[in-house]
Amino acid sequence: MPFKTLLDKIYEWRTRHISNRNFLIVASLLVGLVAAIAAVVLKSTVHGIQHLLELLRAASGNNYLYFIFPLIGILLTVFYVQRFRGGKLGRGIANILYTIVKKSSNVERDKVYSHVITSALTVGFGGSAGLEAPIVVTGSAIGSNTGRDLRMNYKERTVLLAAGAAAGIAAVFNTPIAGVIFAVEVILMEVAIPSFIPLLIAAATAAVLSNLLQSEQLFFLITKGWEFKAIPFYILLGICMGFVSVYISRLTLRIESFFRNKKKVWKKAVAGGIGLGVLIFLLPPLYGEGYRTIENLLNGNYEILYGGSWYSSFMQSPWMLVIAGLLLVFIKVIATSLTIGSGGNGGIFAPSLFTGAVAGFVFAYFFNLTGIVELTVPNFIVAGMAGALSGVVHAPMTAIFLIAEVTGGYALFVPLMIVSAFSYFISRYFEPYSIYTKRLAARGLLLTQNKDKNVLARLKLKKLIETDFTPVHSGDTLGQLVDTFANSKRNVFPVLGQNDELIGLVQLENIREIMFQTERYDTTLVSDLMTRPELTIDSNESMVDVMKKFEQHNAWNIPVLEDGKYIGFISKSTLLTQYRSKMAKQDSGVA
Repeated sequence: MPFKTLLDKIYEWRTRHISNRNFLIVASLLVGLVAAIAAVVLKSTVHGIQHLLELLRAASGNNYLYFIFPLIGILLTVFYVQRFRGGKLGRGIANILYTIVKKSSNVERDKVYSHVITSALTVGFGGSAGLEAPIVVTGSAIGSNTGRDLRMNYKERTVLLAAGAAAGIAAVFNTPIAGVIFAVEVILMEVAIPSFIPLLIAAATAAVLSNLLQSEQLFFLITKGWEFKAIPFYILLGICMGFVSVYISRLTLRIESFFRNKKKVWKKAVAGGIGLGVLIFLLPPLYGEGYRTIENLLNGNYEILYGGSWYSSFMQSPWMLVIAGLLLVFIKVIATSLTIGSGGNGGIFAPSLFTGAVAGFVFAYFFNLTGIVELTVPNFIVAGMAGALSGVVHAPMTAIFLIAEVTGGYALFVPLMIVSAFSYFISRYFEPYSIYTKRLAARGLLLTQNKDKNVLARLKLKKLIETDFTPVHSGDTLGQLVDTFANSKRNVFPVLGQNDELIGLVQLENIREIMFQTERYDTTLVSDLMTRPELTIDSNESMVDVMKKFEQHNAWNIPVLEDGKYIGFISKSTLLTQYRSKMAKQDSGVA
């Protein structure tokens, strides 16, 4: 039976026998199952590649292979993207947020598997990035395409998309609660109570299946709790992590922007891969996700910070551990940016946890060395992870519950709350938007709790452009202009230059008095009658900015330019009509 025919039969059956709300729950269960399988496949593939490469390195006895492996992974990823994705992959969670706003939550179908393949190649070969963003994209694609195949409306597709993201986080970390909170804090903005049920179902299903297929705890934390006297130090750590988060966000975006402006794909991949190899050679803990380093720190194996390096014999003083840790804190973000910017695929989630863990270790170890106070190092490692994640992603609740669940450190809820809160407020003060949303916010494409802005952001400017305004030229005579008036239904006429650039406007009401002065038909030119356009809109402007221009200038028709050339007008009446239509559809769940 053809797939489309099967979907038609499912649709017919469910419209007769089950309500949309109940069917959404069934669909979320399916999304959770498939997302869990995708997460297990991704993790197993990465671990398999890493194991094979370790055997190869051990057999050769050459640590210099760690310099080569990440470059190979990036080149393989770039090859896949160029060969099978036309050079475009749509990396990161920001791409999913853009899809919700501009593509009605319709994620491309091949993202169900393309991010699994590319991130497995990148991270499996030692790329200094995380798997969480790729599995969130994969889960979101699974949820979106499930909703689309089952003919669900925009709201339902968005809920399933978020359910897929929640399931991805839940499956990767075995943290169902954190998965749901992540979907609410990062993916969704407008959340109704009924939406929680599909998120809970998907996340719980994914966590259970992932645990059955791949039963392993990411980190083990042994702690007797925390001491009241350590509160000032948790506050200080939170403040430090806030500044570290700002550093991570700003430097990541700058390096990725630098690479984005480079058009030679293979040259960029080679340069970034070599740079990453050099960093990993100098600082071996930068290899891969970094979870092995975190696990060793929690177990008290602090030598992991310089183990395998050429300078390990010089690391006899305890203070050298502090220096090594600080270097990792500030260079990990560079390694991650090189990995992703040069063409690899991965996320900032795991690097943030790595940076936070090392920063927490350095913080506690430093104070213990000074003798000022005796701090419980594992507690601060865990708190540092929460602080970094909270500050970088701007998701403090996700950070608190994720770290508590993934480490089993429920006794540390209060320190986690303190560090996450202070880090979030410091980071938010200097960076109002998270690393995922900063570029979207600059383009006016960010989902907010403002329903009007969300609806406006989903309107497509190019679909609202009206092209039935008859253009004239500055050298045309008044007689030619009158003939144009006679054959047009509009009262505004754009005046174009030789290269179709807009040089002026002629409005019928402004020249009505001379229209019947026939003696001027051959002597008066359009250039004598036109006025300079005071207001224009670029075709790439956000609809929020377009609406602001209409309101601020009390205009009804504004010319639209693309690359400096005139392409049409947008009218306030058309914009308001589309806005009301989209608002009505959203309220009814049809959009």
